[in-house]
Amino acid sequence: MLGLAITAHLYPLLEAERFGAGRLTKIRAQTVSGAACREVAVRLDVPGRLEAAAPEGTPIADTLISERVLSSIVEAIIGACYLEQGYEITAAAVVECFEPELALALEHPIDFKSALQEQLAARGQLVEYEITSEDGPPHERTFSVSASVAGEVVGEGVGRTKKAAEQEAARAALGPDVGGG
Repeated sequence: MLGLAITAHLYPLLEAERFGAGRLTKIRAQTVSGAACREVAVRLDVPGRLEAAAPEGTPIADTLISERVLSSIVEAIIGACYLEQGYEITAAAVVECFEPELALALEHPIDFKSALQEQLAARGQLVEYEITSEDGPPHERTFSVSASVAGEVVGEGVGRTKKAAEQEAARAALGPDVGGG
């Protein structure tokens, strides 16, 4: 439901037939990512609401405020709204709630891995990503990744997921003028 609502909103906005499905797909994926869902959950105070609904004296564990859990909760809320209110009302609410994430994705699409891959492909080169370390408990894991070309490290990145760390490594490889970094 989340992806459908955002896609239905984006399709006419981006003139998908003119700009291509690839751009639509990248912007939609960024808008509905786990990180975006977590931002929406925080903005809607889902952690606070969970804590308020918990039995008195029960602290909310760090696992309940992780990206994965908050993302799942947001998607469950959207599903419940869809079952109760139907598509039209829920889709409008989803677009409204995700408006900041949508605006960011439209203004600054983030797909550094694809950009790096395209840049290197033009020179006949490939990039390889390697996880160099994993730190923290399972619910707050941080990954460090290096991006290498022909055996030489060209970028390093850290993220809460392997994909996020790879994106950061690719951004670093592309240079300081890319992605506002």
